[in-house]
Amino acid sequence: MELNGFEPIFKQPKTEWSDPNSTRLGPFMLCVDAPDSSKLRIEATDFNSTTWETILSVDQLDDMRDTIGIGGPWSEFVAYVVASIQSEETKLVFKGKSEDDGPAYAKLIAQKTKGLPKITFSLHKLEAAAATEASRNVTFTLFGAFKTCQSLLVKEKEVGCKLKELIAAEQEKNQNLKTKLDSAWSSKRHKSQNVTEEGTSHSLSGNALLNPSVENKQGSQKMGSSKVPNRVVPAYRRSKVRGVLLQDTEDDADK
Repeated sequence: MELNGFEPIFKQPKTEWSDPNSTRLGPFMLCVDAPDSSKLRIEATDFNSTTWETILSVDQLDDMRDTIGIGGPWSEFVAYVVASIQSEETKLVFKGKSEDDGPAYAKLIAQKTKGLPKITFSLHKLEAAAATEASRNVTFTLFGAFKTCQSLLVKEKEVGCKLKELIAAEQEKNQNLKTKLDSAWSSKRHKSQNVTEEGTSHSLSGNALLNPSVENKQGSQKMGSSKVPNRVVPAYRRSKVRGVLLQDTEDDADK
């Protein structure tokens, strides 16, 4: 059982003081970290006059797991502790009054969600140099977490910039490829159109050479149809001429 890779937790918890005559408490900063893989440290300070702390070994945490009644592997219990401390239900509860008019006792109560088991950590008050050292530790741990987040943010921005450059390069490559394809397609379509027009022209010329009689026949029909009206004689005129000729023939016979 170890606490390898435990990330520090920072939180401004709710505060309660059960003494009815107590003065209003200022805000507290809560810091939960692991000085090494075998210890869990909890510190709460107002950076002014009051600082509280507790340090639990992994064996003590394991005993707490049995007391609370949370089964499963060790990693799941640690995850449950972290989720409980990070929840909105976490609060610092103070009791009694010390000689300096501050709280005499304090405990941290964490609960993942309502209805699930609560985790309670008893804290003891630090004085003088110990309180200063704890406040210093909270400050530098918080600063270290900030630097880590800042470093991750810078790396994320660098990765984002590289991705943007890659995307821009791919877009430019795709645009160039599209331009080449459009140009090739336009050239191919133009050549195809020219070939089609040449084929149509050759086909018409070939038909004229292979079937000259058709054109001659059509030309003769046009010429014949244009001469027919000049040869037509009205029917009454033909009969009259024919009658005159017949009459002349009969007269000659009588004679």
